[in-house]
Amino acid sequence: LDPSWAKQEMWSGTVAVCRVGKLRLGASTKDLIICACNGEWCQHTEPLVVLVWDWPSKQVPNVSGDICHELYGITGCWLTTERQLLDQADVVVFPHTRLQPGRNRLPKERPPGQNWVWVSLESPSNTKALAGWNQTFNWVMTYRRDSDIFIPYGKLVPNRSATVNIPTKTNLVSWVISNYHRTQKRAEVYRNLSRYLHVNIYGKANKKPLCKDCLLPTTSKSKFYLAFENSIHQDYITEKLWRNSLMASTVPVVLGPPRANYEQFIPADSFIHVDDFGSLAELATFLKTMNSSRYRQFFAWQKRYSVKLYTDWRERICTICTAYPSLPRGHVYPDLESWFNT
Repeated sequence: LDPSWAKQEMWSGTVAVCRVGKLRLGASTKDLIICACNGEWCQHTEPLVVLVWDWPSKQVPNVSGDICHELYGITGCWLTTERQLLDQADVVVFPHTRLQPGRNRLPKERPPGQNWVWVSLESPSNTKALAGWNQTFNWVMTYRRDSDIFIPYGKLVPNRSATVNIPTKTNLVSWVISNYHRTQKRAEVYRNLSRYLHVNIYGKANKKPLCKDCLLPTTSKSKFYLAFENSIHQDYITEKLWRNSLMASTVPVVLGPPRANYEQFIPADSFIHVDDFGSLAELATFLKTMNSSRYRQFFAWQKRYSVKLYTDWRERICTICTAYPSLPRGHVYPDLESWFNT
């Protein structure tokens, strides 16, 4: 502790003396505050240390310093990727995409009180080798709303200054698709729908890849966008809805979980669900014959909300600290595969 800094305050007859010291985490340091009240330690405030065992993406960003506070206003949250700090970590994060079969690369021991978090943004259909991780993780962090730590792909945030913005439309329907597999539900729906209307297709699957900055200007020219998920699961609503359609100010035609599930994320009048129609011929007729007045109604949400995308893993991981006080203690998932496939 740094003895050169001391502060005395009185409240309710209690005398508190607080000193600030430095907690060293690898090459970084963080303030540590310890207070004594009437001769007894009464407060011990230190950052929550979150160790990311393997970074979820190929590019590992800079996480030095008080990054959660500087970027997202989340205080008392310290991220690190330095494995030698395992014993000091309160939480250890394990992205499923980085987990190797078997436990060889996991820590051999878990310090008392330390919690392990399993992280995945993929659907159960695209998540393999879960059976080997029973009795391993305390918390789960996924796109599902019933996760211990909920990390959606996006959300609508209130915006009092929002205005309706509908770009000029030059075509009816577009779809950006990178991985096209004929056995997928979305491929079947597309093939049948395309019998009744023309779909402008972009992406690697059609050998028309779009650059990062080209995506929204391209999809925004379409009246409707096929926000078709690669698999259908509870709460699995990805950037296909949030970025490719809502952010581009085009009306999403969704294929995914039931309409009621979508309505837990976005207003009922902001999208069209494939299941709203008895046939794809009916859907095609609805899209082709819609008048401008009816079309504008799909953008009423823009008067109250704007779209927030979650694209930075640092922000997602920092939210662990926000959720930490209310997370269950002493819990371990006995059957991770069963939970995720429910």
